[in-house]
Amino acid sequence: MANNKDFIVKNAVEVGGATKVTLGDAASAGSYTQGYDLSVAAYDSVSFSVAAQEAGPSSVFFKDDGTKMFIIGFTGDEINEYSLSTAWDITTASASSVLSVSSYETLPRGLVFKTDGTSLYFTGLGNDQVRQYDMTTAWDISTASYSKTFSVSSQDTSPSGLFFKSDGTKMYVTGAAGVDINEYSLSTAWDVSTASYSQNFSISSEFTSSPQALFFKSDGTKVFVVGRDDAHVVSYTLSTAWDISTASYDGTSFSLATQDGQPYGVFFKSDGLKMYIAGDGMNRIFQYSTGSTVTTNTLDLSTGSVFEITPTSDIQIGLSNPADSGTVSQATLLLDGAVNGYDLSGAAYDSVSFSVSSQDGNPYGITFNNDGTKIYMVGATNDSVYQYSLSTAFDLSTASYDSVSFSVTGQDTNPTDITFNTTGSKMYILGDTNNSVYQYTLSTSFDLSTASYDSVSFSVAGQDTLPYGIAFNNDGTKMYMTGFSSDTVYQYTLSTAFDLSTASYDSVSFSVAGQNTAPADIAFNNDGTKMYMVGAVSPASVYQYTLSTAFDLSTASYDSVSFDVSAQDTAARDMAFNSDGTKMYVVGRTNDTIYQYSIGSAYTVTYDSTLQFGGGTAPDSPAANETDVLTFSTRDGGTTYQAAIAIDGAA
Repeated sequence: MANNKDFIVKNAVEVGGATKVTLGDAASAGSYTQGYDLSVAAYDSVSFSVAAQEAGPSSVFFKDDGTKMFIIGFTGDEINEYSLSTAWDITTASASSVLSVSSYETLPRGLVFKTDGTSLYFTGLGNDQVRQYDMTTAWDISTASYSKTFSVSSQDTSPSGLFFKSDGTKMYVTGAAGVDINEYSLSTAWDVSTASYSQNFSISSEFTSSPQALFFKSDGTKVFVVGRDDAHVVSYTLSTAWDISTASYDGTSFSLATQDGQPYGVFFKSDGLKMYIAGDGMNRIFQYSTGSTVTTNTLDLSTGSVFEITPTSDIQIGLSNPADSGTVSQATLLLDGAVNGYDLSGAAYDSVSFSVSSQDGNPYGITFNNDGTKIYMVGATNDSVYQYSLSTAFDLSTASYDSVSFSVTGQDTNPTDITFNTTGSKMYILGDTNNSVYQYTLSTSFDLSTASYDSVSFSVAGQDTLPYGIAFNNDGTKMYMTGFSSDTVYQYTLSTAFDLSTASYDSVSFSVAGQNTAPADIAFNNDGTKMYMVGAVSPASVYQYTLSTAFDLSTASYDSVSFDVSAQDTAARDMAFNSDGTKMYVVGRTNDTIYQYSIGSAYTVTYDSTLQFGGGTAPDSPAANETDVLTFSTRDGGTTYQAAIAIDGAA
């Protein structure tokens, strides 16, 4: 129903009897910190060396209160126990006990303890077994003795990671040979001898080989896997807790290569705010922060009973100040759908395109003016820039040629990209004939007919002889160039904003060869924390990267997120975004056409635990431009609310 909002307001839905209601005050906003968020992971610059005890750490595990740490290693075939004088602070660790397991396993990998600390378990590549040891004193490995075993060789001949469901009735093993996660059921909790194989889940799309440790979120709705050869941690979401068959890659990975190129073990603090990685390359344990801020929107029932929320971030909804217990309190929420832009994982072709073949049969670069009513294309056949108008901003279906062009032949006979400064008073053209960037002035902003060459250029030949893409940061003090021959992005500083005569190379670069060996262009999101590269070789795709420091290439890492555009054009050359990152545009040489895509994902809306939906499942977040109508009712003073979706905007 497209007019859900009008329906509610105009028809004065009755809440709590015959009283007509009006739109209540805005919900009050707050926040809390949420753990297990790999998308915001950052290295704490904190590590601890275990080299004196173990030169090949393959797994790390902590006691539930963070006062003990355990490392299993395949060099000494032993488990080392450490005491932490400050809980969860690995810099305060000191070695205390050691347990040799060489009698049973020569290549031990994953390590897990029973929740009460009375048993420990590990996998082994030597015999493809899960081994169980029991301890007479909880969490004290000096009291451990061998107990039982279970073979996993029928599923994988290189078992590497191990984890148990919190109640001990399920066991999970990562297989380095099968590149998957295998799930087992235990008829007797925590007794590995009673295990039987259930099912598996392939992770080969995210790991080229050798997945190692795995770790589950405490409620079983997420699983994290670390890969040795890929040197990253990847997260998966389980739609049914602890059921590995319902897992799906959630598009989130975090590179560990800067700290250690051979990570083996992963563990999270009990609240998910810290992550610990065991690295074999440096024989150290590394600490990361993995907590993100969750915005809360609380509907204050003392201010009204009908509310409207349009999310601008992921939010959690709750209610406050209902009537006293025994009195019915009700509320209606109009929840508007909104999209978090610049998210390639939600990209889809709009089936909207615009041909530029009448102007140039070799289009290389595109860009928009600020409000999306103009688009510009630079072509290498005629060595010119062309201007187009869009009667509806950023809607390619409304584009038309302005019969306005500007020749750059006097500067370069093979222009490869175009961009403007933020006001549209300066234009920049990149060319690979002379391997330079050229600067132009427009006496009327974004009006190509008023352009003139500034006789200012900057050579990038020292970095790449096939420069294909350029971009600036927001204030024009940084410039970036994509090198087609070196598969690398380069960073430059301009001491005077947007003035090429003040440019100099930063000696900072970032290779994208691992994603595509023909990078054609780059772009950034609005705050410089995401970078995008379009690659021309098969399959032509756009790739997404994270910069932990905005616009600083030295902090870039690949998100393991890409979007294939080869169904539209197999020779993609450039891309652009609309102002909020909900639309992406790609131009290709094969069809001489610009294509339009919708990108981004709906903001995630969750609900406080007091809000109970029928069937126990909350509704999905509304899509962009949809409005869901939800109702809430309580009789116990807000201890619990009965929640329901009254109108589904998608219906």
